[in-house]
Amino acid sequence: MAAIRPLLFSALALAAGSACAQAPAKALAAITTQDLMEHIKTLASDEYEGRAPGSAGEARTVAYLEQQFRKLGLKPGHPNGSWVQPVPMRGLTPTPSFRYTIGGQTVALNFPEDYVAHSTSQPTSVGVNNSEIVFVGYGVQAPEYGWDDYKGVDVRGKTILMLINDPAIPDPHDPSQLDPSMFKGKAMTYYGRWTYKYEIAARLGAAAAIIIHETKPAAYPWDVVRSGGNGEQFSLLHDGDDPDAPPVPGWIQLDKARQMMAAAGYDFDTLKQQALSKEFRPVSLKGTADFKVDNTARTIDSNNVVALIEGSDPKLKHEYVVYSAHWDHLGIDTRLPGTRTQQIYHGALDNASGTAALLALAKAYKALPKAPKRSILFVATTAEERGLLGAKYYAAHPLHPLKQTVANINIDGINAWGRTAQIENVTSGHSSIDALLAKHAAAQGRSMQQDSRPELGSFYRADQLEFARVGVPVLYTKARSRFLDQPDSYAHDVVDRYVAHDYHQVTDNVRSDWDFRGGVQDIQLLFQVGLDIAQGATPTWNAGSEFKAAGERRLK
Repeated sequence: MAAIRPLLFSALALAAGSACAQAPAKALAAITTQDLMEHIKTLASDEYEGRAPGSAGEARTVAYLEQQFRKLGLKPGHPNGSWVQPVPMRGLTPTPSFRYTIGGQTVALNFPEDYVAHSTSQPTSVGVNNSEIVFVGYGVQAPEYGWDDYKGVDVRGKTILMLINDPAIPDPHDPSQLDPSMFKGKAMTYYGRWTYKYEIAARLGAAAAIIIHETKPAAYPWDVVRSGGNGEQFSLLHDGDDPDAPPVPGWIQLDKARQMMAAAGYDFDTLKQQALSKEFRPVSLKGTADFKVDNTARTIDSNNVVALIEGSDPKLKHEYVVYSAHWDHLGIDTRLPGTRTQQIYHGALDNASGTAALLALAKAYKALPKAPKRSILFVATTAEERGLLGAKYYAAHPLHPLKQTVANINIDGINAWGRTAQIENVTSGHSSIDALLAKHAAAQGRSMQQDSRPELGSFYRADQLEFARVGVPVLYTKARSRFLDQPDSYAHDVVDRYVAHDYHQVTDNVRSDWDFRGGVQDIQLLFQVGLDIAQGATPTWNAGSEFKAAGERRLK
């Protein structure tokens, strides 16, 4: 019997190992293209009216997500037993006017063809009168780069006009490339994000801050700005004026900005070139701007939807891996021509697909024979399209302590165009999660690569940013390059076509030619990474990450 016992133990160990291998395989198999399509078709249907916060479409969306999470056997994610975290917001539908006077000539611009503007300040009617117009280059104060576009110029009460994105500084050794030592070279930093530009304008006391839209650096056409600015605007509910925006924030179409500068005797291209120098100083356009924004205001009781899989380890179950995806989109605009269907921003890829992925991940985790050691929290956020507001609110009012929140994995759109040879890590270089992603990508026969389009600033345009800003290590991926069995140009063709024609347009609909095999593979990858973390791997910020300091504060 003594001789048999080691053999018996070996057999039991092999059986246990086989069961462990089979468990993830069964969970991975629970993620299917059929489920994804079913969820996307529902959430992007006319019945959901584009899923705008505070609308009937939100009520249907929240009810659907709660029903699906409940059906999968999850628990409510709020400690009070609720499936939602209320996110109080103000909804403001602006009727703006904007005119400027330069050289004795007054020009009135047309909303929303020429510009968009709104106000998140407390009064329902906001006026900016006889406000000096000042061009402030990129509107950036970045001491770590020795950069200050304001140079101490007092912009209180003034209208500041600024360029989109970061300063694009040429590499002194190769002018055809951008200097990697300045604003991360080709990549975009938070200084290039429109939210930063409004924040600094508010901090410096500007009355209005207008960003000049350019399609190439923005990576989306004016129609995206027009559609986003031509309806109800949102802000988190606050007392007094909005601390993160001037009284009037807005955008102006490039040709109209050129005309404004020409009226003042300046050439746009020349000023833009001058703005690429650390020596640039603000330039007065020798004229004034007048804005009036009349708001139809309402209080919106919107919601993040939260669902929980409680961890199995008595100690680690009090720590959390958060998967997030925003459920909202742009709603319906009855002013558009055509049928009701043609007036709805269905948001099929952005982000019914990511919300569907959230449900698929929940199903995969429930397919495990035993819950992982750490708890898994699923957060379907509201108002991402309005400035990451749902994620911002959660980060400021976490339902579970941030100190015990070990990672956030965010999903904003999934690959609908087939399998790829690699996964792009938008958050590459920031944390030790990179190694987990690379390991599991290799197991799929794929490679992990850095963001192929860092100039888009994707890190700063999705919900994981708000988790990173409070110090939680994050992961956000894209699959938009090296499609299998496709020509090299295919990736840019499908991505560029979507951005140019469907992104934030009523044409972001369910398509018959979608191929979610790659999307399934990506979701399986995010499952594997999250499972490693849930079983005990603890991500840490890398030394060079701009969020490391926040991570250290989180753990104090």
